[in-house]
This record gives sequence, structure tokens and C-alpha cells, in this order.
Amino acid sequence: VDVNDMLNKHFAVLGTTGVGKSSGVAYLIDQVIRVRPDLRILILDVHNEYGRSFGNRAQVLNPANIRLPFWLFNFEEIVDVFFGGRPPVDEEVDLLSEVIPLAKAAYAQYVGAAGPDSHVRYTADVPLPYRIADLVSLLDSRMGKLENRSSRMVYHKLITRIETACNDPRYAFMFENANVGGDIMEDVLSSLFRLPMGGVPISVMQLAGFPSEVIDAVVSVICRLAFDLGLWSDGRDPLLVVCEEAHRYISADKTAGFGPTRRAVARIAKEGRKYNVFLGLVTQRPAELDATILSQCSTLFAMRLTNDRDQELLRSAVSDTAANLLSFLPSLGTGEVFAFGEGVSLPSRF
Repeated sequence: VDVNDMLNKHFAVLGTTGVGKSSGVAYLIDQVIRVRPDLRILILDVHNEYGRSFGNRAQVLNPANIRLPFWLFNFEEIVDVFFGGRPPVDEEVDLLSEVIPLAKAAYAQYVGAAGPDSHVRYTADVPLPYRIADLVSLLDSRMGKLENRSSRMVYHKLITRIETACNDPRYAFMFENANVGGDIMEDVLSSLFRLPMGGVPISVMQLAGFPSEVIDAVVSVICRLAFDLGLWSDGRDPLLVVCEEAHRYISADKTAGFGPTRRAVARIAKEGRKYNVFLGLVTQRPAELDATILSQCSTLFAMRLTNDRDQELLRSAVSDTAANLLSFLPSLGTGEVFAFGEGVSLPSRF
């Protein structure tokens, strides 16, 4: 396998559960690091399988040791957190979009980051710190001026929602310093993306420990930041994002899943290589993956697949000459794989 060709145009590992995908991915990553010592790797580990795969070359991140301050979340992501992954209430969302920029401006004034003539534009999406206490007091003071009881209920429900999330110990990785400030974006990025690398090129993000209702928002933030970091640095620090159970985030059904996560992963798939941000997709259900995003992966590693729809999807993705190999897919043994595409000179069985 030519590692550089495999990386430069993304890759995917496909196979039914129990055929050795995780072992195969761990082996691939091991080989990639040998060839590309400059590369940093972030694994989105849905089932906490990779924590012990790489020894001291990996840092394992989980809710106990990671800080992802709430203000790094863009508007759609923080709404998803406050509403616990359920459909949001329009009136409450409108209120949030008004007060979050005000809370950011208040914090900037408080720390002296913005003078009276400052031209910083505070929007709900700009990743600038603010305090939850300011957010709640802004809502509180507005609620106090209202006479209509039903309007006040909207404010009251929103405040309760925010306070519930902030006081939930499972969300401490987001809200621990909610009223102090002090989290610095640089620290968060260097921890997530191994900057500087310090001989530890791999970050394993153990998602199984996070509350299930915020996993989509967390993955959205991480993938968005990964792309933005490549963009801001003009590709100075190459990064591979390995996305386990990829069908969860980029489903073929456009209405399923969380829109911002799909967009963040799709952006890496479509534009990431310009900025040295590469993508590895791992899934046991290829037919449920967004076909346009899968088509961006020019090297495919196909392990045993018994489902007809999965095989059909693969057939459309590989060349005609390789398609006759796919009839062997249901009979592949555990740990066996067919490789197709840019990373291999011709379709090969490993």
C-alpha cells in the first residue's frame, strides 16, 4: 500500500461487525506513522477500542481529562447541547441567538479585551469566551421587564434548560469553568490535535464516555476545528481524522443525524486535502453511508460483507476490472481484506 497516495485522497475501511476492522485500522495507522512521522492522527473512537493499541505513542482523551469549553461550540451545536439532542423550540432558539452575542461582548468588556471603540463583531458563532452567568442574567433581566405570563414562561424554560445542562456532572468537560472564563483556545487545540507533537502523534478520542445526547455535537466541534486548523495554518501540520462508525454521522438518509456533524465531515472529505487534513472512514454499513462522501475516498479496504446492498454500493465505487473480485467478499475470512484504488497499484487481497 502506498501510504501517501492512500492519505492524499482519503480512504475507507468497510466490513461487517467482527471481521477484524478495528485490528486492521490499528495496523494501518501503525504503518502510516512509520512512513509519515510528521502526521498527527485523531481517532474518533465510538466504542473505546483503541485506547491500548498504540502504547505511549497515543494520548487517550475522555470526559475526565478533556476540556471542550462550551463557547467553542457554534450556535447550532450549543443549541443541540441545551436541548439534549431533541428538536429545539423556535422561540427559545431566537432568544439564545440574541443573548449569546451580548454575553460575549459583556465578557470582552470585563476582561478588557474590547475597548469602547472595538470593531469586533460578536455573533453567536464566533468562538469567543463568555460566561453562563452573564447569559442567564441577561435572560433574567429581560424576563423581569415582561408582563405577559406566557412570554415569561419561554424565558423561564430556557433558563432552566441552560442551568440543567451546566449543573449536569456528565457535562463538566464543557461547563466546568462556565462562570470563570480562563479556558484558552490554544490549550484546547494543542491538547486535541497534538501541537506540539512531543513524540505522541495519536489522539484517541473515547466517545463512549460522553453523554449520548451530546456525542454528535462533540464530533461536530472536533471535525470543524480540525478543518479550520488546517485552513488557518495553510496545512502546516498534516492531520488524519479517522472516523469510526462513520454511518452515524454521515448517513445516506439526509434527514438522519445531526446536520452540522455531516457538514463538518463532508468539508474534510471535499476540501481537506488542500490543507493537509485527511479522512479515514470506518463503517460496518457502507450502504447507509452518504455515497457522495464515500466517493471522495479513493482507496477502499473491503473486508467481509454479506449484505447485498453493501456489496452493490461497493460495486458502483470500484472499477469494472475489480468488480468481479467482489463476488468473493461474503467468503473472506476474518482479518482478510480486498484493497482497491489509488493506494494500491492493482486490486489486491491481503
